Amino acid sequence: MKIAVACEGKNISAHFGHCEGFMVYNVEGSNIINSEFKENPGHRPGFLPVFLKDLGVNVIIAGGMGETAQMLFNENGIEVIVGVSGLCDDAVLRYVKGELKSTGSVCREHQHEGHCH
Repeated sequence: MKIAVACEGKNISAHFGHCEGFMVYNVEGSNIINSEFKENPGHRPGFLPVFLKDLGVNVIIAGGMGETAQMLFNENGIEVIVGVSGLCDDAVLRYVKGELKSTGSVCREHQHEGHCH
């Protein structure tokens, strides 16, 4: 399984579309096998869900995400976990243990970037 986390350094980004990049984790069972940073190729409507699907991602974890992006991820068979903050590694470990649940929060206003929890 591959889990992508929208990140700013080692921390989860508050807004998925404007993040620095994605830490993509290869996970087997409840173990992280490895991880790789992928720079955000740019925020364009509908692009990032396809970009991450092409990387083989099964789950995306982010602080906040717009409704359209969440819908596009779901259409691409990628589970969306939003409303998460803290360290990327910790979130992935909580997810594989079944301890991380999405709040389902939706970012509706780009001018409120950073306040999407």
